[in-house]
Amino acid sequence: MRTIGTQAIGVRTPIIREGDDLVEIITESVKTAVLEGGIRLEDRDVVGVTEAVVARAQGNYATIDQIAADVRAKFPTGTVGVIHPIFSRNRFAMLLKGIARGADKVCLQLAYPSDEVGNTMISLDDVDAHGVNPYSDCFTEAEFRNIFGEDTKHVFTGVDYIEYYKSLGDNIEVIFANDPTYILQYTSKVIAADIHSRARTKRRLKAAGAEAVYGLDELLKAPVNGSGFNPQYGLLGSNKATEEQVKLFPRDCDVFTNSLKKRLFDETGHVVEVMVYGDGAFKDPVGGIWELADPVVSPSFTDGLNGQPNELKLKFLADNRFSHLKGDELNEAMREAIREKNAENLSLMGKMETEGTTPRRYTDLLGSLCDLISGSGDKGTPVVVIKGYFDNYAI
Repeated sequence: MRTIGTQAIGVRTPIIREGDDLVEIITESVKTAVLEGGIRLEDRDVVGVTEAVVARAQGNYATIDQIAADVRAKFPTGTVGVIHPIFSRNRFAMLLKGIARGADKVCLQLAYPSDEVGNTMISLDDVDAHGVNPYSDCFTEAEFRNIFGEDTKHVFTGVDYIEYYKSLGDNIEVIFANDPTYILQYTSKVIAADIHSRARTKRRLKAAGAEAVYGLDELLKAPVNGSGFNPQYGLLGSNKATEEQVKLFPRDCDVFTNSLKKRLFDETGHVVEVMVYGDGAFKDPVGGIWELADPVVSPSFTDGLNGQPNELKLKFLADNRFSHLKGDELNEAMREAIREKNAENLSLMGKMETEGTTPRRYTDLLGSLCDLISGSGDKGTPVVVIKGYFDNYAI
């Protein structure tokens, strides 16, 4: 029996710059890495590439002024409401700076006690202690401060996002409400800045009579004054590049993933799957922060990564169906059960034999693994090779 299962290996590459041939660089980097590690690529191995280097190679950037121009085109006059952004210097601050520069006035409606992905401004205990109902109670900034005090700093970064966001424009007013339609008491022109709940937010605003509603996914869907753009996600998935520029989520990734898959096949003779990944979909147990600030874990992947696991729970079988077996006889019974499931292509949906396997999509699982391996700091491994992920105990 083989004793090594799935392996995930971070691959260092040269620093990627705009215009670089990413397929060439990654192919050569992967070939060097597997040779150095004494391994080889095989069918159904996976190569993950972080979205950051794809967007950088594409030159998919936009300036604050270009964001401002798109906002001004959509909202020529009046106050613009911006509702339910996440609390992030990297993800949202520069977008707010551009919105404020392109609007006469901004009314920024923040969710509380935390944002969409779990960044807290105050705790639920604070809410309870003051008898506040977060489902219905709405506040001006002065009212919010009067109830909860001045200590609204982020638990990890120490940033007071109320003050920080206000500093990004001299025309920004802050209010607090979890009901998205509350903004309509201030303006009927709204940008929905939430990520995963944006469709519902926009629907509710329109149903409540909003005059004009856009999401961040509808800003910079097309070039503005020569900017980068993303036709599917707009400004969602963007990151701060400089004080006056953001890097957008990469576009046209299918061309890249399929080109890299073909190049790896030409070089190795094996069908290696390829995916572009961003944030992993996992939650920090201490801060309660859900990592996924990108609109999706993977904006592009090759066909072999479609689907989700259909796996047996070995410990359930060991404790139930095969509880009378042990040793080699138990091991072989497990392998045979897996072979039967695979041979008959049986769907295990809802079966007790799968209880606890959590069949998330392959790309969400693999993208989360890649994100944990590569990190977001100075590891220098924007490419991850995953071996043996599609193996099982019977192979």
